[in-house]
This record gives sequence, structure tokens and C-alpha cells, in this order.
Amino acid sequence: MPNPHIDGKVILITGGTGSFGTKFVKTALAEHEPAAVRIYSRDELKQYNLQRELEADERVRFLIGDVRDGERLKMAMRGADIVIHAAALKQVPACEYNPFEAVQTNIHGAENVVTAAIANDVPCTLALSTDKAVNPVNLYGATKLAAEKIVTQGNAYAGDSRVRFASMRYGNVVGSRGSVIPLFKAQALEGELTITDEDMTRFWITLEQAVEFVISCIGLMQGGEVFVPRIPSMRVRDIADAIAPDATRRIIGIRPGEKIHEVLITEDESRHARVLADRYVIYPPFPFWSRSMSELLGEELPPGFRYSSDNNDAWLGADDIRAMAELVPAIA
Repeated sequence: MPNPHIDGKVILITGGTGSFGTKFVKTALAEHEPAAVRIYSRDELKQYNLQRELEADERVRFLIGDVRDGERLKMAMRGADIVIHAAALKQVPACEYNPFEAVQTNIHGAENVVTAAIANDVPCTLALSTDKAVNPVNLYGATKLAAEKIVTQGNAYAGDSRVRFASMRYGNVVGSRGSVIPLFKAQALEGELTITDEDMTRFWITLEQAVEFVISCIGLMQGGEVFVPRIPSMRVRDIADAIAPDATRRIIGIRPGEKIHEVLITEDESRHARVLADRYVIYPPFPFWSRSMSELLGEELPPGFRYSSDNNDAWLGADDIRAMAELVPAIA
């Protein structure tokens, strides 16, 4: 359906050949009318494969580049109307083992995106974040927390220009690399599941939902917000029951940097947040945000509100999990 916020616009997406980036590009081209979509990533093979999939759509531009390269980003963003910042090092163990690399991509990369957007007077930049940025216990979460702060405060650096920045946080993406569902499906064939902790809970979102949420946030953002979708939780033991009820289970304990439950909004953040039908909006408690909370849409959150995967009011049942698992291939 027509979307005035992206139709006719030039969109650049960093990490454009990743799982989210690929889905975003395909959705934008198939369901909307952007003037151009610039795919900015550092993997030429993935770009080649995606180019073949898109059948030479004339609206698509493939740009080789790394978010670590600020000058290249400035060139890539010339004339852009919207930037979606999805590039990141995302695997927790890889970030723990390669901390300098994680900092350069996730933190300095975010700084480069903000600087390039200001230099090119890009009206709208939306960055993707994660529940692991909340009260982080691993380096990946710490770098994404820093990236959120950089993006939010980018509005202060933009000053009175039209340039605006916002972020969105979401939970685990169903079927993504490292997801437990394809792992359990593969282990079910062997008859034994390895489970970190049966009481573990996680927020879950599909790629399709994540893309649609990002597109909707583009139309809502005024600069400085962190958007959080209202999404369901799942228990690890429920996933095991749904996928392989007859398999034996071996408890291996949580891995370094993991939590039993994830949090998307803390008690402190909820004091300056609002709830809408399908999302929460965390507003920036900084001087550059000139709007009064009384002017904002949505309802205030109760004192001490905390949005975590174990106190969620929405849960996926066994039938939901089985239907979801059917769409996800097992790990080869």
C-alpha cells in the first residue's frame, strides 16, 4: 500500500546484504515505491547473489563499503532521504573474542553513520538495536548500548537542521543465525537436545515483523526516540516441547554473556516512555528534546514498569511455535 514516508525517497541501508537488510530491500521494492535503494555492505559475493535475486531492478544500487570507513559513507549518502543502519557484528562469542573489531564496527561505525548523515543533510536515520543493549552483560550488548547513545545524541549535533536520528530495539529474530529453533530441529533428528536453562525466556520477532516495524517507525520518528515493538515471549522448554517432545534433554548451563531473561525497557527508561497499541516509545531525557510529555501520543507507563521477557503479557503457545518452526530450516 502507498507509504508517503518512503515512496519516492532514496533509501540507503547499511548491512544491506544481511538477514534484515535483504528482507527490508525485498519488501521495500515489492510493496512500496522508493525512488532508489542503496545497498551498502562489504561482502561482494552477497551483493552479487542478491543482485541476481532482484533481477536487475533499476531502482537498486550496490555500494561496496564498510561502516568503519567514514569517508566512504559520506560519499554513499549523498542525496539520500532515509538511512537504515543495520550493519553490525552481532554474534556474542565473536564479539567477546574480537573486542577491538566489535568496537570499531558497532561503536565507531555508528559514529560514522551519524557524521555522514549530518554532513549530507539526511532527514531521517533509523538505527537497529537489540534487547542485549539493556543492562548489558556481554561486549555485543555494551557496543549496541553505546551505539544507541551515539544515535540519540546525534540529534544534538544536528542542531537546528532537518537531520533527525532514532533507534529501534527488538528481540531474537526467528530462524536467524544462532537461533535455537534451527539448532533444536537438527538435534531432534539425533534424539537429544542441548538446553542451556529450561527456565530461560526470550522475546521473539519474525523478519517480516521487524521490517514492517522499521518502516512504520520512519513515519513516527521526530528524533531521539527508541522504538520498542510489543512482541511475544517464548520459554526454551516450550520450544523443546513443541519441536521435539520425545527427545532427551541435556542441560549444559548458560554460556558466558547470556542472561536467563532479556529486558527491552528498564524501570528508569519507563519514566520517560509511552505505550501505544503496538509499541512502546522511549523518549530522550535530554535538553534537545523540546516537546512536553503531555503533547505525546499514548499512555504513561505505571511506576516501576519493566518490560522483560519473563513478565510479558503475550506468550507463544505450542501451536504457534510449531507453525513458526515449519518455516525455519534445520542447521545443516
